[in-house]
Amino acid sequence: MRELRLPPSEEELRSLRAGEFISVTGRVFTARDRTYMRILQLLESGEKLPVDLRGQFIYHCGPIVRKNMHGYQVISAGPTTSSRMDDVQVKFVQSTGIRGLIGKGRIDKKVAKQISRLGCIYLTFTGGAGALAASMVEGVEEVIWEELGPEAMWVLRVKQFGPLLVTLDLRGKGLRVL
Repeated sequence: MRELRLPPSEEELRSLRAGEFISVTGRVFTARDRTYMRILQLLESGEKLPVDLRGQFIYHCGPIVRKNMHGYQVISAGPTTSSRMDDVQVKFVQSTGIRGLIGKGRIDKKVAKQISRLGCIYLTFTGGAGALAASMVEGVEEVIWEELGPEAMWVLRVKQFGPLLVTLDLRGKGLRVL
């Protein structure tokens, strides 16, 4: 299984093929419905985001965390169903410059086609494996909009996070997206 260091180079992204299993190492940013809405509202109003998402990977996840004297410990980090964001996904990718999405399940065929053209891939992680996902989180670097709880944007440092299935590649080839 190939390991992809985040953020990846253009060449690395273009080399990925639908159906391939990979792992990722580096920083991932979690986002669910409320974080998506907050980001889009800020960008539409001309405000700057607290982090630059251009070239980064978003993980559709609302982690379960425990706060301790050293910061946060991620207890569970299973994926959220990505199709929940289908209605705003294209706008989100276009507005932020995200290059990779990680989630669970299908995404709409039209959404897949458009985000692939925008230079974004889609990777899937097995649902129901939140404890496994948490075991690959080395730490929480930052929590943005903590008042949103699990729907906050959690900046996670991950190591060999996977296996992730390349479900949509940059050539528009996809699995389970129809």
